[in-house]
Amino acid sequence: MEKITVKLTNPEGLHARPAALFVQAANKYSSDLELEANGKIVNGKSIIGIMSLGAFQGEDITMTAKGHDQKEMLEELKKLLEGGFNTI
Repeated sequence: MEKITVKLTNPEGLHARPAALFVQAANKYSSDLELEANGKIVNGKSIIGIMSLGAFQGEDITMTAKGHDQKEMLEELKKLLEGGFNTI
């Protein structure tokens, strides 16, 4: 299991389009993924779960991955979140 915390830079936060892009990137990997923000933990591969976080720009998002490709998954998703969704 691997865990990292990143700051959300996207002005829209994790809503609709950014959440869809995030889920699309996460589902390329077989590892399990959980996201935590504002004390709430959700499935990181569920668009509904991610949108329910209500995460906004500047907030910290903690990602926890478990599986054989966890490191690669977290690296890609970190770039996506920190890059404001401009890296994919």
